[in-house]
Amino acid sequence: MTNPEYDPILSLSMMNVARYLRPSLTEYIHRKIILIMGPRQVGKTTLAKGLAKSLAYYNYDNKEDLRVFTHQEWDRGRSLVVFDELHKKKNWKLWLKGIFDSVGVERQNIVVTGSARLDVAKKVGDSLAGRFFSYRLHPFDLKELKGTQSLETNYQKLIHFSGFPEPLFEGNEKFYGLWKKTHSDLILRQDLLSLEVIRDLDSLELLIELLSMQVGSTVSYKSLAEDLQKDEKTIKVWLRHLENLYVVFRIEPFATNVSRGIKKAGKYYFYDVARVRGKTSEQTEAARLENLVALSLKKEIDFQSDTEGRSFALHFIKLRDQREVDFAIVKDKKVIRLIEVKLGDSSPSASLKVIGRNFEQAEQIQLVRKLTREFSTPEGLRVTRALDYLAELKL
Repeated sequence: MTNPEYDPILSLSMMNVARYLRPSLTEYIHRKIILIMGPRQVGKTTLAKGLAKSLAYYNYDNKEDLRVFTHQEWDRGRSLVVFDELHKKKNWKLWLKGIFDSVGVERQNIVVTGSARLDVAKKVGDSLAGRFFSYRLHPFDLKELKGTQSLETNYQKLIHFSGFPEPLFEGNEKFYGLWKKTHSDLILRQDLLSLEVIRDLDSLELLIELLSMQVGSTVSYKSLAEDLQKDEKTIKVWLRHLENLYVVFRIEPFATNVSRGIKKAGKYYFYDVARVRGKTSEQTEAARLENLVALSLKKEIDFQSDTEGRSFALHFIKLRDQREVDFAIVKDKKVIRLIEVKLGDSSPSASLKVIGRNFEQAEQIQLVRKLTREFSTPEGLRVTRALDYLAELKL
């Protein structure tokens, strides 16, 4: 792919775009430890460093910073201290708790970043209770890129180079290929090994490739186990690791009493949209479009949770008769929005209409990538342009 409307000067300036989490971070950084989680190279460190002009930065992976973490020797004269990859330190929660209790954050603000899921509520535990706010930083999407370049240009860049800042703003297919290889090596050969000893990295890489060709489909653990000649338990463990390291995220089926038997297998989507593949170029775009919608919805849901305390969940619905709706947004255990994604088919989805009858209060939205005319059906199903919808996404 050639670079669509690629402007190197504009792309360079976009590297310094203030990320969408910044207002919330600056609001609470003087009162709480700030934990920023997210995929490798998604911009966590850049975001953290941009929160203060006077700061000290230390990375647990850097041997030169070892004394900082073993003897708590760092520059306390700065207004902000950033601890990167701190979760790799044994008993890091107690270490951080001691700092907060003895120093506080009034004199020196504290930001912790990590490329593995800290799952604050469950894994951080009581040792940091009441001392932190956590935030999940996602790759760029159409909403965050709105106004930088045309909607079409931003879409093409996202599906070909991903929403990760460096390859996105470089806008070059060769660069993306090299970046993807390095990115995968960092995750599999550094981050993963820090969590658990996995000797068969080749099979794990193959698992990622298999998943990249199954986006939008329910995943069979049995089938993956047979393909990789592993047992199902091993496959499930590996998938949890890939989730914890922000390679993929799982969407579960919504449990409902409306029909007998909901398909229980989950779907997996990638944080790197450009990694997704299909058998043909059209199938590849369709899968990447669905992945982009999934990631945009998850990003908005996480944002609402992390910054406003609002609770939403993202599911899909698939019945035994194979009727399916791609996404169901749930609040207080009630489906409030049903979303179907199409590349070019503007005829109202039969599955969406049928399943929608069982959720009368839910919005019914069909997103179409190639749509000439927006319209609504008498039943209330709205057929709208996918890119416009994602650029203005709200819950």
